[in-house]
Amino acid sequence: ARHREENERERENERESEESGVEVMAQLLNRLRAEERIAGVEFWHSPERCGWLMKQGEYIKTWRRRWFILKQGKIFWFKTEEVGPSSIPRGVIDVHRCLSVKGAEDVINKAHAFELSTYSETMFFIADSDKEKEEWISSVGRAIVRQSKSMTDDYGSY
Repeated sequence: ARHREENERERENERESEESGVEVMAQLLNRLRAEERIAGVEFWHSPERCGWLMKQGEYIKTWRRRWFILKQGKIFWFKTEEVGPSSIPRGVIDVHRCLSVKGAEDVINKAHAFELSTYSETMFFIADSDKEKEEWISSVGRAIVRQSKSMTDDYGSY
């Protein structure tokens, strides 16, 4: 009986270490993917713009409050505003993929809402005030123009 208990305990320990191994791999994969998307941008200091926005979840469409940072043609978001070099963004949007940014109160029927459109999707955000909404629209709009200008500078005119 004792032998069977030891075997079961061993199997349980193996299962637990396999599960934590899977967890570690998932975290590493997430970090690698994030690093690929971060592309060397030091998002933890001197942002072009940062602040709290409500964002709809990618799969579960509930509104969640996230800390957003715009820097060097990328928009990062985090669960908390305590962001440092080891922070992993919950998501990254490449501004060069963005076609437009504009107010969207009438589209989703929410105050201080704006939308960001890429070739493949439209994302909605809600700012805390009209002033913040306008500031985000203008900052992201400038970043879109800068990105498209640097694309034409690199490759000549279209």
